[in-house]
Amino acid sequence: MDFDLSESEKAFRDEVRAWLKANAPLEDGSTDMKEFIDTRRAWQKKLYEAGYVGITWPKEYGGRGGGFMDQLIFNDEMITAHAPDPINVIGLGMGGPVVIAHGTDEQKKRYLAPLLSAAEIWCQGFSEPNAGSDLSGLQTRAEDKGDHYVVNGQKVWTTLAHVAKWCMLLVRERKEANPREGLTYLLVDMESPGIEVRPLVQITGDAEFNEIFFKDVMVPKSQILGEAGGGWAVAMTTLLHERGTLGLALATRAQITASELAERARKLGRGSDRLVRQKIAQHTIEARALQLNGYRAVTAAKRSGIPGPEGSILKLMWSELNQRMTETAMDIGGPGSQVGDGDGWKYQFLRSRANTIEAGTSEVLRNILAERVLGLPRSR
Repeated sequence: MDFDLSESEKAFRDEVRAWLKANAPLEDGSTDMKEFIDTRRAWQKKLYEAGYVGITWPKEYGGRGGGFMDQLIFNDEMITAHAPDPINVIGLGMGGPVVIAHGTDEQKKRYLAPLLSAAEIWCQGFSEPNAGSDLSGLQTRAEDKGDHYVVNGQKVWTTLAHVAKWCMLLVRERKEANPREGLTYLLVDMESPGIEVRPLVQITGDAEFNEIFFKDVMVPKSQILGEAGGGWAVAMTTLLHERGTLGLALATRAQITASELAERARKLGRGSDRLVRQKIAQHTIEARALQLNGYRAVTAAKRSGIPGPEGSILKLMWSELNQRMTETAMDIGGPGSQVGDGDGWKYQFLRSRANTIEAGTSEVLRNILAERVLGLPRSR
């Protein structure tokens, strides 16, 4: 495989690098949620106006019409420049691609432009208290009332629900022998009467996730995405984009974390410790392997046009590697890592506990890889 960029790709990289150097804002560490959201909205709008949001989306939908390599280059430059992410990560990584894949012309015209500019933020309503790893076991119901549905139920672990305008909601329209059948995929206005959002405070002290309660919420049938009763296929498209888009960014982030870990060891005088050196070397090797798998995923996506199950490899590898790296960072710092912010590593260590749960647990991802990549028999 040739890992060198083409001349046009180098030109795009240099363009992005120069733009970020001139425009990327500094992180101010604000703890005020409204200020944080407003700042990130403004940043995404600026990226959009410069042509750096929706890079792989067709131009007719407001995108740049670029390829997966362009997106990968942009992700790498953003991470290297320590630039903040756009606020609408769920809309960009999942909402937009699934509307492009399954939406009507009217839905594409209505939803895509405000999603790109962050005028409207999106969230994902999949997981439930009794249907997390087993998504097909969800019980949130949609009752057919002719020209609309009435939705009742609960979702949990919903990122950005407290500021979202639209929710990608997977509901059960009817019971079937196969629980993956009879599901419908709705786009729900979060300002609809009957919706209540409650924050969930994490071990870090942040309220990043939320519970959503639906009580007699009316949803017009014009907001069905795909076919009524065919929601499982639309949901699988969503998850492929989630893990593919997420995985490519994480592949680069892992190398940066490994580099920062080595710098931490030198700073604290632990660089000559043989055990520390061995751990950091192993982390660096695994981060490089993750990046190479990212290249493989890009190659597969360029052939098919959509991310494949290879994205599950990236997410699985990164989540477990990141936990090991943050544990090493805490070990290097000793008891001092637990005092104050531990040079910023304490937060990373605590936040990493969720890595093997969010966006698909490690157990679920291993089943996906066994069945869809290795072709092994189903486990049940």
